[in-house]
Amino acid sequence: MYLRRIPKLIQSYYSGYLWRVKTKEKIAYLTFDDGPTPEITDWVLNLLKQYEAKATFFLVGENVKQYPDIVHRVIDCGHFLGSHTQTHLNGWKTETKVYLKDFLQSCQTINEYSGFQTAHFRPPYGKITRAQARSILPTHEIVMMDVISGDFDLNMKGKDCFKYVKKHVRKGSIILFHDSIKAWPRLEIALPKTLEYLSEQGYRFETLPVNREVKQKLELPIA
Repeated sequence: MYLRRIPKLIQSYYSGYLWRVKTKEKIAYLTFDDGPTPEITDWVLNLLKQYEAKATFFLVGENVKQYPDIVHRVIDCGHFLGSHTQTHLNGWKTETKVYLKDFLQSCQTINEYSGFQTAHFRPPYGKITRAQARSILPTHEIVMMDVISGDFDLNMKGKDCFKYVKKHVRKGSIILFHDSIKAWPRLEIALPKTLEYLSEQGYRFETLPVNREVKQKLELPIA
């Protein structure tokens, strides 16, 4: 089970994380986890270009190493990159020291292969401990989400994923999608419908704002 829209109570309890961008304008923030993925990420980029939409891609470091050309294309198209750890770790099941080393490695990998210095981090599965977060927050915005499309859910259909986005989206929403093989059967239906609908409603799509100081060298208390 998972929530489609994160309740305000949870957002307020974990107020140090970014759940939604405060704005009075019709702006939606599309985010994509788990890439880059050959063909699928390229398809997403082509579709975003059709709508002049910008997005933020939370990349897994090991995938960056395999497909650096795709990462460069993401940047060339005007999108932002964020870390999604090096090996897609579950923070609740990982020792803090191990988790932070993996996070740091992902940031270094993204910078090494793309030249991009990340300012955003999304924990895989949305699971991170307070100890892990305390070390990451000084340099990176921890980005959660306001609306979950459910494209990762094998029991869902693409049209239903779109319906959930349509129902819950609001000004400043951070919408979660995945440019992954697992999500593809639902993504290919839900994402075009989302872009079309929100564009018709007068929304524009932007990269996430940078609210943390971007440092050239990360120094995390990993000891």
